[in-house]
Amino acid sequence: MDIRRFLFITLIIIILIGVVVLVGSSQVSPATIIVSMLATTVAVATPLTLGALSGVFCERSGVVNIGIEGMMLASAFFGWFAAIYLNTILGFQPLPSLLTGVVVAIITGGLLGLLHAWLSITFKVDQIIGGTVINLLAVGISGFLNRQLFFEKGSIFGGQVPHAPGVLPRIQIPLISDIPVIGKIFEQQPIAISAIVLVIIAHVVLFYTRWGLRTRAVGEHPRAADTVGINVYKMRYWNVIIGGMIAGLAGAYFTLESVPSFEPLMTNGRGFISLAAMIFGNWSPFGAWAAALVFGAAQALQINLQFFRTLIPPQWAFLQQSSIVGLVPYILTMLILTGIIGRTTPPKADGIPYEK
Repeated sequence: MDIRRFLFITLIIIILIGVVVLVGSSQVSPATIIVSMLATTVAVATPLTLGALSGVFCERSGVVNIGIEGMMLASAFFGWFAAIYLNTILGFQPLPSLLTGVVVAIITGGLLGLLHAWLSITFKVDQIIGGTVINLLAVGISGFLNRQLFFEKGSIFGGQVPHAPGVLPRIQIPLISDIPVIGKIFEQQPIAISAIVLVIIAHVVLFYTRWGLRTRAVGEHPRAADTVGINVYKMRYWNVIIGGMIAGLAGAYFTLESVPSFEPLMTNGRGFISLAAMIFGNWSPFGAWAAALVFGAAQALQINLQFFRTLIPPQWAFLQQSSIVGLVPYILTMLILTGIIGRTTPPKADGIPYEK
């Protein structure tokens, strides 16, 4: 990531934090508002970070995946459903309900990743069309099942419309939690912490392992990779499935870590913003994470303006309107994709089917 992109990201975060501090009053210390802003940014950036990592794995191997949005949505629904009913259906409890939901969400994402790989790699379907099919499939299936199982006929086991058994609890990281300010910022729920860990793992895997070298080889020059004995199809299959599983974990965030319920279209375009973060980060894990934090800061601004609404002076009252501050992540997406930060360099074989 070049210095211009790094400075741009830093500037955006500083501006957003500054706005929150400016609208505060002496009733709450600026440090409290800053810590709240940063902690919220890390939390709400979680699905964007995971979605961007999903895109990094797919596109580094040469497969465009715009189906991340659909993978998130389907995983959010089936993870939520499994958290409520799977133990009842099985007749025993192999895992705690919420953990069961997370596992099922990851599997759902992996299966949709397999579907996308099957369409794009085996049948060489246009990868944009294949991703669109997954998005439409997820919207249709999740909306239909949600309506049929929980609303028109009530609970499938009778009784009232069910709710998931709460959300995943916050956890404290040893040693880090003892640091005065940093400890509060990183006192997050498990999926949020997992996203940060996965950024580090993804960077190491892609740039310091044989697997990563082969992945980047099939994404840059698949014919040369094939010449030296690398199975291009196999590498692309596995990376797209891994990307799908990471997108499935992002889906679990919505129903098992954010709110204990499912709403149709609740991902609200996060998958597409994740792709923008991936491009902004130049197809690298740390760059994608930094970009996800920028988008997350825009959303965190809206949340904190609502939380500290009693402290906002009358002249700043318009900032509380969700129709205004809610547009910020999408405006940032358009600005980034129109090239405000300069050109990025995708893998050379990205989106090109390989003919052996």
